[in-house]
Amino acid sequence: MTTEPNRRILLIDDLPAIHADFHKILVPERANPALDAVEAALFGDSARAPGAIVFELTSAYQGQEGLAALQRALAAGRPHAMAFVDMRMPPGWDGVETIERLWQADPRLQVVICTAHSDGSWHEVLTRLDVRDRLLVLKKPFDPIEVQQLAGMLTTKWQMAQRAAEQHSVLENQLLQSEKLASIGQLAAGVAHEINNPIGYVFSNYGSLERYLAQLFEMLAAYEQAEASIADPAVAARLQGLRQRLELELLKEDIPQLMRESKQGVTRVRQIVQDLKDFSRADSAQEWEWADLHRGLDSTLNVVANEIKYKADVVKEYGELPDVCCLPSQINQVAMNLLVNAAQAMGSERGRITVRTGSAGDSVWFEVADTGAGMTPDVMRRVFEPFYTTKPIGQGTGLGLSVSYGIVQKHQGRIEVSSTAGVGTTFRVTLPVCQADVHVEPALGT
Repeated sequence: MTTEPNRRILLIDDLPAIHADFHKILVPERANPALDAVEAALFGDSARAPGAIVFELTSAYQGQEGLAALQRALAAGRPHAMAFVDMRMPPGWDGVETIERLWQADPRLQVVICTAHSDGSWHEVLTRLDVRDRLLVLKKPFDPIEVQQLAGMLTTKWQMAQRAAEQHSVLENQLLQSEKLASIGQLAAGVAHEINNPIGYVFSNYGSLERYLAQLFEMLAAYEQAEASIADPAVAARLQGLRQRLELELLKEDIPQLMRESKQGVTRVRQIVQDLKDFSRADSAQEWEWADLHRGLDSTLNVVANEIKYKADVVKEYGELPDVCCLPSQINQVAMNLLVNAAQAMGSERGRITVRTGSAGDSVWFEVADTGAGMTPDVMRRVFEPFYTTKPIGQGTGLGLSVSYGIVQKHQGRIEVSSTAGVGTTFRVTLPVCQADVHVEPALGT
């Protein structure tokens, strides 16, 4: 969280005398007592020593120079809270173009236009600028008190907005984790069911094996007793009868089959556990890596199998894909949200969910298409809004698609939806193969 008050101001004006005046007003030898009181109230008495400089003033004489100063400060992690910008700075950019370039570099910047022009000239300026709540006007000649008040007010406003943004970011992260925990909690019972099924028939098969082995031991014991007198016709007849009663030939056929089924069950348990690990791997480290999207989709399908298998058949139409630089667990979470939503969109009749993949140029895509209820245009327009849900109260948080949208944006990709009410819905996620600002060594063997 930001704790240091930001009192950094950028002044862009082509007249050296203006810079001298602003320096006297905003950077006095001793701080203005009124501003001292304001800062102490906002940030605490310990935030600054009495008599310390209130503002840091950066001077620039043209728009290009001001933009460069702003960018250097951003790169150093010391952004400017506000800027005073002159409207006329020949021969370079005028004030409007300068402000446009400044806001492209840092949309948070508070700006004061400095001008001697009449109010009638502002219509054109305001139509060119994306003003929002970031711009005020200061008429020349300057009043020192007005300059101080604007500087104090706007730097404080920047600080409050920054704190609000940081708190919002923390809240978003908490919501993302909450959504993931809620999703995993929803699937926990299904995963347990998937694990219990193969373990159940493993135990059942081993019970049968124990009975079969007891019968085999009984037969072997009889053979051991008969070793000395096997030529006795009565003994031979008794052994033959025992062989028939115990169905020894059937045991010889059934035991290998039981062993194969038991092995398949154990393998299934191991695969489910591995898929669950693949689904959530790197979640704590948040490390970018080269990943096989098909493997991730298959793992996620196994994890959500219990959500889907009673409602729809899954059809996989996979194309050829290269490995993709991504955060695998987050992409798996997107796939999970889309698959669970597709399953929940099914009506009373069993439907179909198709998972397709493909590539185009430097991008890859995967989509989840269902034959469920579909969406109206009004619902489709709001589907990525946080907390928006068409599910009954208690059955949905309204965060799954919003979180998925944020994850895809983080990967510099896009997520699109097409839907027809009563026919079905298709979500397509498109991702770049490489991330422009991420360097990951290729995996061995790739």
